[in-house]
Amino acid sequence: MIDKTVAYIIEHADANIERLKELLRIPGISTDSDHKADIRTSAAWVLKVFTDCGIDAEIVETAGHPCVIADTGPVEGDGPTVLIYGHYDVQPTGDESLWDSPAFEPTVRDGKIFARGSADDKGQALTHLFAAEAWMKTAGKTPIRAKFLIEGEEEIGSPNLGPIVEKFKDRLACDYVALSDTPKLDKNTPAITYGTKGMVYKEIVVTGPSQNLHSGSFGGVITNPGNALALIVNALRDSDNRVTIPGFYDGVRTITEEEKRRMNDVGFEEQAFLESMGAPALTGEKGFSTIERRWCRPTLDVNGLFGGYVGEGASTVIPAKVMAKVSMRIVPDQDAATISAAFDKAVHAATPEGVHVEILNHNECPAYVCSLDSTGIKAAERALEAGFGAKPAFIREGGSLPILALFKEKLGADSLMLGFCMPDCNAHGPNEYFGIDDFHNGTKAAAHLLAELAR
Repeated sequence: MIDKTVAYIIEHADANIERLKELLRIPGISTDSDHKADIRTSAAWVLKVFTDCGIDAEIVETAGHPCVIADTGPVEGDGPTVLIYGHYDVQPTGDESLWDSPAFEPTVRDGKIFARGSADDKGQALTHLFAAEAWMKTAGKTPIRAKFLIEGEEEIGSPNLGPIVEKFKDRLACDYVALSDTPKLDKNTPAITYGTKGMVYKEIVVTGPSQNLHSGSFGGVITNPGNALALIVNALRDSDNRVTIPGFYDGVRTITEEEKRRMNDVGFEEQAFLESMGAPALTGEKGFSTIERRWCRPTLDVNGLFGGYVGEGASTVIPAKVMAKVSMRIVPDQDAATISAAFDKAVHAATPEGVHVEILNHNECPAYVCSLDSTGIKAAERALEAGFGAKPAFIREGGSLPILALFKEKLGADSLMLGFCMPDCNAHGPNEYFGIDDFHNGTKAAAHLLAELAR
């Protein structure tokens, strides 16, 4: 039956592109209250895909934007149940003058469809919806029970996803979660992301005098908050780019030799990576390769520095207040709360006399990693090879996806992250795109995933 399902996908390839364009034209920007109506229009559009092919679905209200929950229903046999996650909301367009075509008027150029949300995540999410639709149209059912949770708040941090999963955890119960909101390895290689870093995000606020002071008249007689902040930040790392916070590396999970082998096999090109960033050199924690640093090692980085005079020309002041935003990307099995407390203690210990320090907490989420030996991972590997005609790479990601830990905690399910878009798809930036071949191959891979999980 999989052959008939794939044939249906191929037959309807052009129609599926036109339907993707329909959804891409809806400016469902979740962070902008002016687009609340567009968010609801997007949810209704997603709902119709399900109901038109006979899958039970409904729009579920949250404290913010609604989500769509769907279920193909029980099937014969003892195969696993998969919950397919995606999101229909999108990022703002940013500077529209940087777009080569309007962000919400999908345009095809050079085999790619350009529009906000094309890769993140409308296009990738629709591969799974259209795959389930193809099964329903050809077989009247899916080979395993497939549930869907398509939300409208991912781009604002999914503030209401936790309560929804908690409230409907019996309804959403599953053996695996499948999602496609991650990239391929390169043009010819799809990818399975099996781990992401967690995060602890802080802000250091250093205050001194009650107002900015003349640096000539008052320099050298009080502690300059700017100098103090520099000392604090400098104390958090050493010359080998290791974090100096006591206990920071406690619990860091050592990667296995098998993982190292897989990392070496992906064909990572350091020079091309460096050139893609436009940076002068690759640096990082001593004793580890670039790819290990990106995927498997914890980091500490300054994300913003501000305070004092930053306007045009010169104004020689001692600033009354300066601030630094600092993020730590953590790995299994570091504990976010423990790292957060250790950071605060280290900052206070490094603070010189003569200033006050306040530490603000912005975000915490745990790291996530799943076993490469699970039957779900092996099924996903076969499905991607069938859909794209190439074996997938197994990769980890330096970014953070709090939803993965949420699904693991509330549903007890590991996540299968199938990457269909290009790494340089410009998600969140101007000229976001999704390759048309990747869209079609992703849809076929998603159809194969249901069949392979049934095996």
